[in-house]
Amino acid sequence: MAWQFCWVVLVVVVAVIGENGRSIRGDVTYDGRSLIIDGERRILFSGSIHYPRSTPEMWPSLIAKAKEGGVDVIQTYVFWNQHEPQPSQYNFEGRLDLVRFIKEIQAQGLYATLRIGPFIEAEWTYGGLPFWLHDVKDIVYRSDNEPFKFYMQNFTTKIVNLMKSENLYASQGGPIILSQIENEYKNVEAAFHEKGPPYVLWAAKMAVGLQTGVPWVMCKQDDAPDPVINSCNGMRCGETFAGPNSRNKPAVWTENWTSFYQVFGGKPYIRSAEDIAFHVALFVAAKKGSYVNYYMYHGGTNFGRTGSAYVTTSYYDQAPLDEYGLIRQPKWGHLKELHAAIKFCSAPLLSGTYTNFSLGESQEAHVFQGKPGECAAFLVNNNSRSATVKFQNQSYELPKLSISILPDCQSEVFNTAKVSSQYNSRSTAPVTRFNSAEQWDTFQDVIPNFEETSTRSDKLLEHMGTTKDKSDYLWYTFSFQYNSSGDNRLYVNSLGHVVHAFVNNLFVGSAHGSHDNGTCTIETSISLNNGMNNVSLLSVMVGLQDSGAYLERRVTGLQKVMIQSKDKTVSQDFTNYSWGYNVGLLGEQLQIYNDEGSNKVQWSDIGNSTQPLPLTWYKTSFDAPSGDDPLVLNLGTMGKGEAWVNGQSIGRYWSSFLIPNGNSSQTLYHVPRSFLKSSGNLLVLLEEFGGDPLQITLETISISRVCGYASESHLPPVTPWVDLMNNKGRHTRQHDRRPRVQLECPPGKVISKIVFASFGNPSGGCESENPILGSCHSSNTRVVVEKACLGKTFCSISLSIGSFDRDPCPGISKAILVVAECISKDLDDPWSNLI
Repeated sequence: MAWQFCWVVLVVVVAVIGENGRSIRGDVTYDGRSLIIDGERRILFSGSIHYPRSTPEMWPSLIAKAKEGGVDVIQTYVFWNQHEPQPSQYNFEGRLDLVRFIKEIQAQGLYATLRIGPFIEAEWTYGGLPFWLHDVKDIVYRSDNEPFKFYMQNFTTKIVNLMKSENLYASQGGPIILSQIENEYKNVEAAFHEKGPPYVLWAAKMAVGLQTGVPWVMCKQDDAPDPVINSCNGMRCGETFAGPNSRNKPAVWTENWTSFYQVFGGKPYIRSAEDIAFHVALFVAAKKGSYVNYYMYHGGTNFGRTGSAYVTTSYYDQAPLDEYGLIRQPKWGHLKELHAAIKFCSAPLLSGTYTNFSLGESQEAHVFQGKPGECAAFLVNNNSRSATVKFQNQSYELPKLSISILPDCQSEVFNTAKVSSQYNSRSTAPVTRFNSAEQWDTFQDVIPNFEETSTRSDKLLEHMGTTKDKSDYLWYTFSFQYNSSGDNRLYVNSLGHVVHAFVNNLFVGSAHGSHDNGTCTIETSISLNNGMNNVSLLSVMVGLQDSGAYLERRVTGLQKVMIQSKDKTVSQDFTNYSWGYNVGLLGEQLQIYNDEGSNKVQWSDIGNSTQPLPLTWYKTSFDAPSGDDPLVLNLGTMGKGEAWVNGQSIGRYWSSFLIPNGNSSQTLYHVPRSFLKSSGNLLVLLEEFGGDPLQITLETISISRVCGYASESHLPPVTPWVDLMNNKGRHTRQHDRRPRVQLECPPGKVISKIVFASFGNPSGGCESENPILGSCHSSNTRVVVEKACLGKTFCSISLSIGSFDRDPCPGISKAILVVAECISKDLDDPWSNLI
């Protein structure tokens, strides 16, 4: 029988974090319009930054850049399998120092949202669940199951109590204003039948009962029970969100995907700044949304073995802050302008009356009328062509698929399709080459025979249940007597991600699956000895599944093994046979990737072999490059494996897995500078396929090129949103509505060269790699721009005839387009490779 319950939402004393991190006493609650902080309704923009996907040394800069981009809240998941790797054994150190991360958010005057889950998905291995749950008797994950609920409640309580002990909830003077329990459960709820709905009710009641003093949310859970807020995830919540399930709850968007995660073998998905801005504005206007979180604002790196099945080591590199924390333009700047425009509409958005009406076949107006003099309008063009609309007796030009924001119902201050922010691009510059054979030592990992294995079974064991996720690797071995000689065929079918086959210690073949096809099969010719033969098969996982119902029932590893005569007339099935197993590689067990473990094996010179062997470890050392630009290892000539620097894994690499256009899924692998010492850094690579380490390089990565565009037909936002230099050397906003190009290099870098400059009607724009002059061009454009910009970190050029000698084409609408290069103040122009 269905049952219901409800709770009273208590008004509790909380803290609002001021600009300098000081606490101000107040309330936090919500109503049908927004979260209410210190008695004030708030429109909040949030950005996801996951603390384990960066380093503590990066956190202050990431949070500061998010704040400068107009973000009010930092949102993060909590990573159960990292914090509790074994039952009741906890780790909150280093990249897992959650308290330090939340306190850094507080110190910079921002709020925090804590998505405890503790199931998180997040393209994180096993969805964040610790694998030891797999062996709990009678457990069924994420259902009305007592064993799972016991451990879930234990961990959730652990995190809540940890936050309380540090006074980090808003009710205690801290920055946490919102918490989440579970994650996108509606996607799997039906699969659990009668065990699903009671679990939702239990999870909500359990979370609220922990008395954090701040609201809880459940994302994509339209039946979230009071007082838990149901929220939306996706790219188009302004269209897809059915809305809060109570008139007393606000419209909350917990995941607005700024791009999409990439998998090995999959091409990257690039979402434009214009599309993101359109759907944010639509959510605010059409759904009366008041909280929008960008997933991700900074994606970061899946260090170690943390990524889920086939997910690349680089995570959401196309976010407003890229994998390394560099600002990605125009996405960062365009959203910053959007935030300012919407905030300017706050009063009528949060307290005014709402109406909407048609302006045309695919055009509409969303109007918020507040107190006398308070009016905001969002004019929407859903057509794939531009349109002219009439609103309050004025005409407005709306580009295709765009929304214009009018904070006073008259003046357009922002249009989602009109990008006034500069564009930028990155480059790499090699700083260390590893091209000398004398630099490298090698160690060939051991291929075990049946007699050398530690575990035996008369059947094929399931991979994950055998390794307990202690390693990606599981050896399956068997021996058999063959009373002839000659060619045969080996057939292996596996639900693992990769399988390598060795017969009598000789490599005979490999196969791998893909994110969309979870099986792999080897069919290869083999030669057998007349007598005893040994077959060793290495099953490899590239992360565990992160989603779906009944994760505890998933199976991986070898499913069928046969040896057939070449004509397939005679075959022997070894699926149910006497098998031996070893978990992991010898090099892993000895930890030869760190200084201590490296001394436990005999390393050899790399030699002159032109045929690299599989399962080879490579070791070298290097000194830390000068400067503070982010560092990457270019592993484009390697195959597949894992890389360590000073014993810390920078993640799995799989450079040989190509996307459909023939390029590698990922070649650059982040080496955080905090992993390094000044000299003698140990670099170790485990190569499965046999890549070439002599061609890899350590490179700096930086913003090398910036581009600005302004047009007479595209006026910049109305005051106070025009950027000019302030007395601290940073741009600020002053009264000026003339179109202008503004260029800014990253801190520590200056404009060294003007690559292209035209005042007239240039074509191509900043999106083009090679803009060209149009039929109209002022010949002194380059002189004007160079005088204004060379040697400066920031420059601004007004699009006005007075800035140039003359009007190059009277009567024609003109624009100015400038492309410039940035270099370090202390360096000459580096030879670089644009990426």
